[in-house]
Amino acid sequence: MKTEITRWLARDPDPKTREELQHLINSNSEQELQERFSGRLAFGTAGLRGIVGAGPNRMNRLVIQETAMGLGKYLLATEQDAAERGVIIGFDGRPDSKRFAHETASALAAQGIKVYMTTHEAPTPMVAFGVKHFEAAAGVVVTASHNPPAYNGFKVYWGNGAQIIPPHDSGIAAQIDIATKQDIELLDLEEAKQQGLLFWLSESFYNTYRQTMKNNKLLSNHTQPDGISLAYTAMHGVGANMAEGMLADAGFTKVYSVAEQRDPDGSFPTVNFPNPEEPGAMDMVIAEAKKHNATLACANDPDADRFAVAVRTEQGEYQMLTGDQVGTLFGHYLLTHAEPGQNLVGATIVSSSLLEKVAKSVDANYYQTLTGFKWLTNVAMQQQTDESRFLFAYEEALGYTVGSEVWDKDGLSALVAFAQLTAELAANGKTIWDQLEAIYREHGLYLNAQKSIALQPGSPPIGDLLRQNPPETIAGRQVVVTDDLKISQKIYADGKAEAIDLPASDVLIYHLDDDARVVVRPSGTEPKLKCYYEVVEAMSHEDTLEHAQQRAETAMEDLINRHQSSLAG
Repeated sequence: MKTEITRWLARDPDPKTREELQHLINSNSEQELQERFSGRLAFGTAGLRGIVGAGPNRMNRLVIQETAMGLGKYLLATEQDAAERGVIIGFDGRPDSKRFAHETASALAAQGIKVYMTTHEAPTPMVAFGVKHFEAAAGVVVTASHNPPAYNGFKVYWGNGAQIIPPHDSGIAAQIDIATKQDIELLDLEEAKQQGLLFWLSESFYNTYRQTMKNNKLLSNHTQPDGISLAYTAMHGVGANMAEGMLADAGFTKVYSVAEQRDPDGSFPTVNFPNPEEPGAMDMVIAEAKKHNATLACANDPDADRFAVAVRTEQGEYQMLTGDQVGTLFGHYLLTHAEPGQNLVGATIVSSSLLEKVAKSVDANYYQTLTGFKWLTNVAMQQQTDESRFLFAYEEALGYTVGSEVWDKDGLSALVAFAQLTAELAANGKTIWDQLEAIYREHGLYLNAQKSIALQPGSPPIGDLLRQNPPETIAGRQVVVTDDLKISQKIYADGKAEAIDLPASDVLIYHLDDDARVVVRPSGTEPKLKCYYEVVEAMSHEDTLEHAQQRAETAMEDLINRHQSSLAG
């Protein structure tokens, strides 16, 4: 390890991280040094993400330079015109993001690759949009999205505008490994500009994204936008200017931004965890909504690719919608507003099954993928045809894409679409709650929950055990079909099997006789299990939404408790 540390100190261009590392050496912080040098931040389908600090297992300038060098080498080796097509780069508001983005640009330009660089912080979906707009070979966003302040990340898009998937992830990773053993070549940004290798993307590019969204037919439902009001927070991220501008373009005049959270601040001073799903993260925007008696309390996460919303109830309180509820509402709304032939919608294996039911009821096409937006958009491109063009996809973790202007989740266009959906309902004397109830009455009330289960240390891999002894019942319900994604087979209770068209993944999905579902994702490294549960409660004409909800919650509690007990036993 001593040799590695010495070599790292010699290569590290940043006096700040060199000093940090030297301090750890001087104080004999063996455990900390071991953790930082035991491996390297793994480059995967989401690129890189990790804590900022010194060493190969942290985010820092040297790791960024080596990563950018590896990305450039891979692009030049696999894409014939990569240098001319170039790479678009953007960054969020975290303290190191701009510097990391500039280091990336220097490393790519040194290889003769053209770079389009945003002049200031940019929403992640805007960069994804830019890949297609410039017909670039790739895109990079320096962002840790909704992770805590100590983190940063390096997110990569391929030339199709979607996040990278195999084999590109492993191909780039292999080139990064080679780059760690080579001298780093960098080109000064001013020099790159003079050589015609660097193009700064100023306000006109930001306006191009905004204008494109304004012209998006799926965001052109201008039904009485003055009829609703909404509070908004950028959660100390990069979304405010664009969100406010796009809402204004769509005619929404009653928009109230949370001033304390409006501007980028990577220390996230007013939230414990800058993720709208976390308890307390929406408190300030809900308080702002209450102050104005607003219809909606809306949030983007710090890089503006996710969208969250709380809706005012009859009692004047605000209740947050789940990602599945928003996804279902979007699917229903867009499928009834899209042009003929634009009817392909998708969700992930752990998202609610309700979108599929809604799609089938209007003869639309539905597809399903593994978790992760990289799959939702890449598969959509493969699945769509002239007769069935892509319309919408979502994942339950608050990610939505409306139309194909951006081949990734886009919290900004989702914000506008949801406001328009709400305004149209209001113009017809209805609320979001009325619409959800109408969908539930037609298709059933779908309730989804996720629970991580810790198993006994030292116990055998749970996935293997479940495959050796397949459960015939779960919580008193018959298992009618098991999807085993490790072997890509759908296995029926009578033993019949058919192929599943999904990449192999260590996931088991149990479909039960009352339409309930249990998804099990075993951990390969620790005795832990991620479980996703779904229950379906039919609603009669006499039923109230409240009573059906109570029944669903009781059924969910029973399913979770009994399933967990069976695994622990």
